[in-house]
Amino acid sequence: MGETSTKPYLLRALHEWCTDNGYTPYITVQVDEHTRVPMGHVHDGQITLNVGTLATNQLVLGNEFIEFQARFNGITENVWVPVATVSAIYARETGAGMGFEVQPYEAPSPTGTPVPAETAHVEAGEPAAASIETDNNGDDDEPKRPHLTIVK
Repeated sequence: MGETSTKPYLLRALHEWCTDNGYTPYITVQVDEHTRVPMGHVHDGQITLNVGTLATNQLVLGNEFIEFQARFNGITENVWVPVATVSAIYARETGAGMGFEVQPYEAPSPTGTPVPAETAHVEAGEPAAASIETDNNGDDDEPKRPHLTIVK
């Protein structure tokens, strides 16, 4: 059995940091066939989700997946995201956070051996491990937007 990834631990730590400082934690997710999100909100193969305590119900930040319920256009949706598909977590208000390399999710087989995920066709750029910078375009009322710099 291999070593556990640090990614879910860093996601939980940054989520807690955002919450403790009064910031709203957002995650950016590379959508694939294993991701369960409202597809109408997916742009260029990615979705950005508010994972703050006020925006989610039954939030679980697990080692293999993130799951919660949230309202999209007034409709409650169940969201299920493999941790491997998360490309960033950041504070909406400041843009401070961390980017991650996206790995294909490997669903366990009935025998417990991971089965490589089939690659879904999504219109997206290269997965990014990133540093994050912010740009609010001079508008203090507008949330700061992270800019991911691709690291190969």
